[in-house]
Amino acid sequence: MMDQTVAVNKTVLENGLTVVSERIPAVRSISMGIYVKTGSRHENKDNNGIAHLLEHMVFKGTKNFSAIQIARSMENLGGSLNAYTSREITVYYVHILDTHLELSVKILAELALKPLLRENDLIKEKRVIQEEISSVKDTPEEYIIDLFHEKLFPDHPLGRPILGTSDTLNGIDTNNLNEFWYNHYNPPNMVLSVAGNIDHQKLIKLVRKYFNSSNNRKISSEYHFPGIRAEKGKSYDFSEPVNQTHICMGTDCFSFLDERKYDLIAINTYLGGGMSSRLFQLIREKRGLAYSVYSFLDFFMDSGVFGFYLGTEKSQAKKAIYLMMTEIKRVKTVPLSANMVKSLKEQLKGSYLLGLESTGRRMGRMAKNEIFFKRYIPDEEILDKINAITAESLLQTAEQVFTENALNTITFIPNKRV
Repeated sequence: MMDQTVAVNKTVLENGLTVVSERIPAVRSISMGIYVKTGSRHENKDNNGIAHLLEHMVFKGTKNFSAIQIARSMENLGGSLNAYTSREITVYYVHILDTHLELSVKILAELALKPLLRENDLIKEKRVIQEEISSVKDTPEEYIIDLFHEKLFPDHPLGRPILGTSDTLNGIDTNNLNEFWYNHYNPPNMVLSVAGNIDHQKLIKLVRKYFNSSNNRKISSEYHFPGIRAEKGKSYDFSEPVNQTHICMGTDCFSFLDERKYDLIAINTYLGGGMSSRLFQLIREKRGLAYSVYSFLDFFMDSGVFGFYLGTEKSQAKKAIYLMMTEIKRVKTVPLSANMVKSLKEQLKGSYLLGLESTGRRMGRMAKNEIFFKRYIPDEEILDKINAITAESLLQTAEQVFTENALNTITFIPNKRV
């Protein structure tokens, strides 16, 4: 049973900014995020990494706040302020007591609409991100997944690393940053999402006060992305200074807009979604072949990724890969039992309902529903989609995704320098 006191509202302001809110009077906090419909797929091969770099740079100072004032604005009140960049969106978000609603709106408006983007800050922040890039390369589990995307989507923005590369990062200057910000960070290309103990009309009054930018700019959501051609059935071996053999395999799959995503979420949960998953139990618990083994799933507006990762001793790699491939083949040829399907559906529903207790999860859910579907999707509709999963639908979806020779495989082989 859903909480009937929860109220969801949507307003599109005169300048094009969409505001969605969910009133939850039982809590004392708010989660608020400004979602910019811009990520690494909006870049080109020369400015790869600029969306993430811009996300860093806006924290270096705005028209009315210094970097230290931004850092202290939420923390000094017991709250938090953070941001992230993905392939399709950039998000700045706060979690704070409801008494600080106006400050939250003001801070997010400053970050999105009034960054200074100074040269001296850019020099320092490039060094920070260079360290971040080095950290990824020093973490085989992260680095191999980046390479997996690159090989799956060659010469396509979805295949490029979100952080960019050392070369592309070095080539970005303040003119590039300002141009990217100008073209993408404008109200029609943003969604402000708020969940918690808030009044929508009071929120709108504050948003009009602080998000008062004009809308006469080009917006990235109108861009036409290049068609996606995923590479399939390829294997790539890399000699790396690692102690274990690291393997990442997978393929493209359906988009966030496709109803079959619910089947994919269930298949991901079954194969490698946790300690009770088939791969974890078989490869780690029963055979002791790996410490880390899991599957992962990511959806985009026009495609998706279904992947698998494991790290194992070089001498055990063939056996571990064989077991993983056997389970992938099984899920597309042998129907799951009625009890297993029932268990998976209960797990998905329980996870979803528990997530509703988080204002941050509610904030993100509202924003993404607005970005991808242009509407609020009620909880009951999500639960109905999960309940509609059957053994037959899972089998059919698995057959469609894990076709013959669909999987690309990336392998990091330990070299003699270890």
